[in-house]
Amino acid sequence: MFLASGLAREVLLALTGPHNHDGTAPGRSRSARSRLLRVLVDELREAPEQPLHLPEPRDDRLQAIARMLQESPADNATLAELGKTIGASSRTLSRLFNNELGMTFYEWRTQLRVHHALVLLAEGHDTIRTASACGWANPSSFIAAFTTIIGTTPGRYRTSAGT
Repeated sequence: MFLASGLAREVLLALTGPHNHDGTAPGRSRSARSRLLRVLVDELREAPEQPLHLPEPRDDRLQAIARMLQESPADNATLAELGKTIGASSRTLSRLFNNELGMTFYEWRTQLRVHHALVLLAEGHDTIRTASACGWANPSSFIAAFTTIIGTTPGRYRTSAGT
């Protein structure tokens, strides 16, 4: 992941906007499009790489849930089941996840699992073993979630990580 500049964002928007039948952006020649692509590449080369960020909860109840799931990312307990363990209702916990972390419990858990998957893949584990260790019911649902968050498949990530 990269922190894109305002220029990179605008160039990307210009390049991905509506296109004519020949693949060029309206009002832009192929050479103009080519120059925009070069600007985008230059901007991305200069962009600082950003680590994936999993928000850390501040609330004690959310911290307890986070610890449990970090220790066992494959745990498929529902928010209600986790809430019973720590003495809070699923409604309260759901509200806390949204207010404090800006995402649902399920979005947060998916990101936690993908973070765990990144480590396993970098250690050389295959996609099937990683999917299982991270709590996905099947490799295809893992691949879909991983690709959505990371932008590449687990296999390609593993290859690029040098394993």
